[in-house]
Amino acid sequence: MDIYQEAVDFLESHHIAVEAEAEVLEEDVFQEEAVSCPLSPLHLDILDLPETPTSCSPEEMFQRRLVVLKGILESEEVYLRELEALLTPMKALWASAGTSQPVLSSRQVQTVFYQVPELRDMHQSFSSALKARLSAHCQTETNHSGFELEVGDLFLKIVNQIGLYGGFIENYEKAVEVVRKCTQSDRRFRTLAQNMTSNGQDKTRTSYTLEALLYKPLDRVTKTTLVLLDLLKTTPEEHGDYSSLQEALRLSRSFLYGVNESSQSKREVTLSPGIRRQLMRDGFVVDASDGERSLRHLFLYTDLLLCTRLKHSSRGKQDQYRFCWFLPLGGLRLHLVTEEERSPETHVRLYSIRTKMYHLSQQLRHHTGSLSSRDRKKLEQMELMLLTLSPVYRLELHSPSGKSHTFRLSSLYELEEWREAIHKLITDNIETVPPDLLTLTSACVKLRMTQQPPLHSSKPGEDEKCLCGTLSVAIHSACGLLQPACVYVCVEVDGYEFYDKQAQTHSSVHSLSPHWEQELSFQVDGARELRVLCVSQSDGEGDTVLGKAAVKLESKSLNKRWRRQTLHLGQTELTLSLKYCPHPLEPPSSTAQTHPLFCVPIETVAQQEGVLVPHVVRCCVEEVESRGMDEVGIYRISGTTSDINTLKAAFNSNLREAVTRLRSSDVNAVSGVLKLYFRELPEPLIPTELFQSLAAALDIQDINSRLVSMLSLLQSCPDPNRHTFLYLLHHLQRVSEKQNVNKMSCMNLATVFGPSLLRPPMVGQGHSGPTVDISQEVVVQVQVVFFYLQCNNLPEAQTSLPHDTDDEDETTHM
Repeated sequence: MDIYQEAVDFLESHHIAVEAEAEVLEEDVFQEEAVSCPLSPLHLDILDLPETPTSCSPEEMFQRRLVVLKGILESEEVYLRELEALLTPMKALWASAGTSQPVLSSRQVQTVFYQVPELRDMHQSFSSALKARLSAHCQTETNHSGFELEVGDLFLKIVNQIGLYGGFIENYEKAVEVVRKCTQSDRRFRTLAQNMTSNGQDKTRTSYTLEALLYKPLDRVTKTTLVLLDLLKTTPEEHGDYSSLQEALRLSRSFLYGVNESSQSKREVTLSPGIRRQLMRDGFVVDASDGERSLRHLFLYTDLLLCTRLKHSSRGKQDQYRFCWFLPLGGLRLHLVTEEERSPETHVRLYSIRTKMYHLSQQLRHHTGSLSSRDRKKLEQMELMLLTLSPVYRLELHSPSGKSHTFRLSSLYELEEWREAIHKLITDNIETVPPDLLTLTSACVKLRMTQQPPLHSSKPGEDEKCLCGTLSVAIHSACGLLQPACVYVCVEVDGYEFYDKQAQTHSSVHSLSPHWEQELSFQVDGARELRVLCVSQSDGEGDTVLGKAAVKLESKSLNKRWRRQTLHLGQTELTLSLKYCPHPLEPPSSTAQTHPLFCVPIETVAQQEGVLVPHVVRCCVEEVESRGMDEVGIYRISGTTSDINTLKAAFNSNLREAVTRLRSSDVNAVSGVLKLYFRELPEPLIPTELFQSLAAALDIQDINSRLVSMLSLLQSCPDPNRHTFLYLLHHLQRVSEKQNVNKMSCMNLATVFGPSLLRPPMVGQGHSGPTVDISQEVVVQVQVVFFYLQCNNLPEAQTSLPHDTDDEDETTHM
């Protein structure tokens, strides 16, 4: 029996038929009729209802306000149960999609349930927060009115996320089409789709069809404005909620107008020459065309890009847009730039803003409801400043006419989505119909899909699912590349921007199967999503994103143990591990912590990097094996001192920059910096206290006994020392295999490395045992390394700390 059938049997075995009340039946009939015809415009008549409170005594108004709020909460709980019922078969359908006889394909499952989990999460956060406010109010003995109860911020937050419904509505007809088609063609799906149930508070069950449940979000979003109007009627103008509710009403109205325009014209605008342009994407970006950064609303139409400035209107009036610039898509050239250094002044300013935001958010978290609307507004303003100052990724747009514009984003993931969307619409035809800019700009307010800039403070409050603490991401390896490339991995997290939200691995060697074994660590506050990109590095032509994926983060599914999983980023498969440690966060640091590598004990470096073999060793070895194995005198002939010191300084300050320099450095400078690293270790790679024992082991006449003794001594080394030494030995063995070309035999390599890897104890520094004659010290150093290089059964080196758990690997398809 497959997983899907088990899920169907479970639902059928637990199905309890109940007699619904007449009005519930009537509601279901109405919904069945609604979903059986094309998507109709949302109700516009609700937009013209009166907004002013009715005339009654304050006490009556407050009581009515409480009744309205309790009714809203009850309605939310019913709606959440319906969404949960809708999502019940999703997991089984996903599992079935990966079998040889799927009920629905992966694409069909994604179409049917598009945006539903996000809508459920959004309303769950809102419902929990509203319930907590009402419970706290009712339990306060001194509070008998609704005047002190403030909930306007909750409604404003959920309305700021109402754009999620836009995607659902746009996808709705496709979802219904899939449901109807599969209901007719697949008996298994028909059994499920016609027997959906929702549990009530009194443990009764209400029957639905899948189509009826899919209509629920449409029905819900049309009631948003009605709910806000009901609440405004019972909220005096002097109440602290009044301005927030008015703003929420304005945003709700604007969204419904846009949805109606979209459902009727598919987001098209008719211009004066009779040309219809369709809006494909919009969002907030940082425009840097004039040398100064400004937050702008960018609109991508079928044949042009339009950049506008949003002008907010007050007291429930409609927003307005001002024209900034436009570029035709015909012949447009795109250039993605992923590298840009912030100036010291920008770093200082970002630190100041982040620190202020951190303290304000702490007040908001620990004194919920007492933070004034002025402070909330200040928090949003500081987020807008960060949104403008922090972006380092940019997309350059070059038109055949010579016009150029540039916009930036903090997220490489989002910038790549913009690049893909624009690239799909670019044509070779450079001619375009000149737009009526006034009509086009005026239409943006009705056609827009994005209502507000992506501010974390405007999202629903943190809940137990959000991450607050340290998130560690170990990047292991990738496969599936179509051609060899130098690849790095970019990782992003969301949440408040108190800390750095992006990190990158070093660039791999030129390979079809790159590997990194690098750990990235994030301090996160309110994180819900992880985004991962594989990027191919190229010289001078701009980097290329090979694939990307997003992963939902939930505290209940992450803990202090590593969880390994594989992500499908297009054709590329990336293996990584995650772990999460929740804890209170410290204020942001003024500067990023940089840990030097050279002249630092290897145990310290390994602990800082979360590996067993330091990155500097692995990167240098990989580079030598990539292009230095045939170099005559490799490791014997050193590079220039200036080149080696430059690489050393780079490794001490920025690993990614160091690896980039490594790729273009002379291979003898690469081998030189590796030798320098071992030479400058405060304690040699082979611990000093083993020198005498190793010297004695060399004197053992029986070759088997000598081998056992030497391997036993090696096993007694600390883990980072032992695995780094083994890693180096295997590399040097591969170098010696080409001694006919590079002239570097095992003895030559032992002569070069022996004095750096093994040192005799110094007299007077805690050494009390017998000493080796100074003339014999070098002989011992060389002979020890030479002996190990001649071993054919050396243990394999482990480069990174184990990230596997007892759980099986998880695979995420994107």
